[in-house]
Order: sequence, then C-alpha cells, then structure tokens
Amino acid sequence: MDWLTSLGFLAATCTTVSFLPQSIKIIKTKHTKDISLGMYLLLTTGVFLWSVYGILIHDLPLTIANAITLLFTATILILKIKHK
Repeated sequence: MDWLTSLGFLAATCTTVSFLPQSIKIIKTKHTKDISLGMYLLLTTGVFLWSVYGILIHDLPLTIANAITLLFTATILILKIKHK
C-alpha cells in the first residue's frame, strides 16, 4: 500500500468515525429534536453519491469510508424521521 492510499484510509477513518458518537447518542436517547432533517437528507444523499463515485473510479478508501458513513448517516436520518 502506497502512502497516498494510507493517507486516504487515515482521512476516511477520521471522517467516518466522527459520526459514531452522534449515532450512538441518538440510538440510546431517541432524541433527534436538535438535528436538522434537511441537513441529514442532503448529507445522506451526498454520502451515497460519494460511495457510488468511489465504486465507479475504483477508489477503495473512498468507497469503504462512504459506505460505512452511509450506514451512520442513514441511521440518524431514519431515527430523525421516526422520532419526529
């Protein structure tokens, strides 16, 4: 693995893991009042599109990071809609 791929994986890990605390908090508390529905709709759509883009250009760090991030953002979005 070259240093650019390693850098990509490190960046992907940081941005992906950043959604974990919020996801855990919302799953535990079911409190989504202060989360913007519009922001999470756009974010989840964008992360999905980044995942597709990563697949199409065969970029493993981009694909993996966005696929995992999509799970977190979609979970938050679904809980936001469910607990509105």
